[in-house]
Amino acid sequence: MKKENINGLQLFYVLVGFEIGTAIILGIGSGAKQDAWLATLISMLCGLILMGVFTQLSLYYPNDTLFSMLPKIIGKYLSYPITLILIIYLIYIAATVCRDFGELISSTMLVRTPTVVIIASFMVLIIYCLRGGVEAFGRMGEVIFPIYFISLIVLWVLLLNVDDFTLKNLTPVMGNGLKPIVKEVYPGIINFPFGEMIIIMMFMPYLNNKQIIRKVGMFVILIGGLILTINSIFVLCVLGPAIYDENWFPFFTATQMVSIADFLERFDALVILMMVSGVFFKVGGCTFGAAVGISHLVKLNQTKSVLLGLGTIITPLSLLIATNLVEYLEIAYDYLIPYLFAPLQLILPIILLCIAFIRKKFNLEKSST
Repeated sequence: MKKENINGLQLFYVLVGFEIGTAIILGIGSGAKQDAWLATLISMLCGLILMGVFTQLSLYYPNDTLFSMLPKIIGKYLSYPITLILIIYLIYIAATVCRDFGELISSTMLVRTPTVVIIASFMVLIIYCLRGGVEAFGRMGEVIFPIYFISLIVLWVLLLNVDDFTLKNLTPVMGNGLKPIVKEVYPGIINFPFGEMIIIMMFMPYLNNKQIIRKVGMFVILIGGLILTINSIFVLCVLGPAIYDENWFPFFTATQMVSIADFLERFDALVILMMVSGVFFKVGGCTFGAAVGISHLVKLNQTKSVLLGLGTIITPLSLLIATNLVEYLEIAYDYLIPYLFAPLQLILPIILLCIAFIRKKFNLEKSST
């Protein structure tokens, strides 16, 4: 069987779509008020350091995913519980992103359609694409991302024409001091979305030129972070920090205010299309990563059957994680991000890199077996 490969540009498109995902719709950094854009920018710089950790691990083990390199770094028995936790973590992220998507669509466009129908239909599309292989997923990135980026530029230009648009909403810079910014950077934005870029380690074996993994990863963090920062500035200039903080979907709300000559309106449909694109890559990436992990755990040579099972699990799980959007976002920010995501996305990779460095330095690879 021919091994599937994706090129660096395809991986870049997929990962930027994954990184932006729902983050561009949700009001990240809202606790920093008018400094939300600054919190995002600082988190992006931290994300570059974190990406250096991810890519260095991948360069140490270029033919392995995160799951297959774990036994080589920490041993076979210790890797089992960590692998299981990582699989649950990826499934949970996929479910929460599906819930974001379902809530937004059911509350804006398809108000009479049950959320479960929206999420299930979307999961069918994702599973169909992933069963076509990682090459099909990469080609989807080539097709969708340019359209996504052009739509985003159009929306930014349109936001400039909103009557309430004013740069005064960004002042005073650091008016509340540094503490609110730091609280938003960690554990918030650095984990969501930059810490979630640990997913890049699932695609390393499929990259046709493995030496460019670091360049791709750094550009993903840089471009995605700048997009989120600029978007925060535009939304803040339209809504102001108070509304930005209280609204669950501030970008969507800001776009609803666009009206050109009282004739061209309802550009919020573009936001919905962008949400669909971003969720596709984020849920697709997490589902693919979970399928790789399960296949490694049970020693399967393929992921197609696993993907079908994951599709049937993620849909109901997205509805069971909480009774409503507010509740599950509070659970995520108060408990999961600081106590589950931070250890898995920040602490674990750094520990793995230190152990891998020692193993490579002193040629201790055989001791893991």
